Amino acid sequence: MKIVIIGGTGLIGSKTAERLRRKGHDVVAASPNTGVNTITGEGLAETLKGAEVVIDLANSPSFEDKAVLEFFETSGKNLMAAEKKAGVTHHVALSIVGTDRLPESGYLRAKVAQERIVREAGIPYTILRSTQFMDFLGGIAQAGTVGGTAHLSTGNLQPIASDDVADFVTAAALAAPADGIVEIAGPERARLCDFVARYLKAIGDSRTVVPDPEARYFGTRLEAGSLVSDNNPRIGRIDFDRWFATAPRK
Repeated sequence: MKIVIIGGTGLIGSKTAERLRRKGHDVVAASPNTGVNTITGEGLAETLKGAEVVIDLANSPSFEDKAVLEFFETSGKNLMAAEKKAGVTHHVALSIVGTDRLPESGYLRAKVAQERIVREAGIPYTILRSTQFMDFLGGIAQAGTVGGTAHLSTGNLQPIASDDVADFVTAAALAAPADGIVEIAGPERARLCDFVARYLKAIGDSRTVVPDPEARYFGTRLEAGSLVSDNNPRIGRIDFDRWFATAPRK
């Protein structure tokens, strides 16, 4: 089966492509670097010829509110229109747990817009909403750091390893379309500030983490359940300690 992965050279895309190829599928890892651009439409028609499944893992190069909304709206509309012409029978989109609970975040508002475009396109689909990736704990720490102190939210986090995400994306692509939302999450739940403190301690970082209920996450204040799933999520197999033991150090 021919499967096109938009954003196929990124973190999740490259791992998903490897898994699907091992299962014998014809996988095209598409990105602007390979001549496929969902914003301009360049390369879309040719790349989608004969494709049965498209996996959309593309992300905006800018997180500024207006830019990220324009990215997901333009990319989504161009991609879905090209898929309809090509006769694609299953669209898989990776989204974020909590998108519809956090309207103050411009990034998450843009993901809500992306999901709406997928639902209304008329192509069978599966939307996978994922909790935050463990791989981004360092970035979360940096975003909240001033000097030697990181002020971080007390909202809960249930981070998932990128290998687990790739496994779930692979499984979704090979299954029948859900025509709905499937949520995926990591096996452990704790406050965001506590997870990041655990990560910083593990890498030997001396920064102090201050739990702060008012600290912002992608521009929004978190409640306890904003970023975790209680909607019968599929749970990953890799906990923090197992992930950290094999995660690349930057």
